[in-house]
Amino acid sequence: MATIITLSRLPLLILYIALLYTENPTVIFVCIPLIIFSILLDTVDGVVARARGETSLAGSTLDIAMDRIYETVLWVVYADLDLIPVVIPIIFIIRGILTDAVRAIGMSFGKASFDQLKSPISRFLVSSPFMRSPYGFLKIFTFASATASLGLLILGHPWFGWVHTLVLVLSWTAVSFTILRGLPVLIEGLENNMNSSPPAKRAG
Repeated sequence: MATIITLSRLPLLILYIALLYTENPTVIFVCIPLIIFSILLDTVDGVVARARGETSLAGSTLDIAMDRIYETVLWVVYADLDLIPVVIPIIFIIRGILTDAVRAIGMSFGKASFDQLKSPISRFLVSSPFMRSPYGFLKIFTFASATASLGLLILGHPWFGWVHTLVLVLSWTAVSFTILRGLPVLIEGLENNMNSSPPAKRAG
């Protein structure tokens, strides 16, 4: 069930993007609750997985992959629509590739993503609810605001300038968050994984 919920986010993302490019303000404003619902499903699949005992390394990897797809694709789309500078998706893409590469090393040793960090400060920054929840809400507000600003832009509404400024502030705040949460993975995660040995093979 949790995997189905995770995978259901992909068609919702495709639908959201397709509706953004209709250039119809009414349709675009309808996209606001759609993107909020799509992102909240990321929390729902985790709750369902824990409640049904479906947590696994594969499920954790799929969840991270879907989050990465959402972040990368949406930032690129917003840059294409001239809502944010192109440097923002570039930062997210570089950060995402580097952290996923480090996590992949740990996963080859059978370590789940959040289990690859040992120090309390690293675990706090990367996996604690105190850091993950605000970042999740930040993304919701940013993506919803970006959607609203696009609708206002097409309408030529005078509120566009204020909302667009909010989008830029939220976007750069998200950049700061993602760098702050990515550094422990790159520094400590890489160090720990490089010092690890692959799991022993069973005798055939």
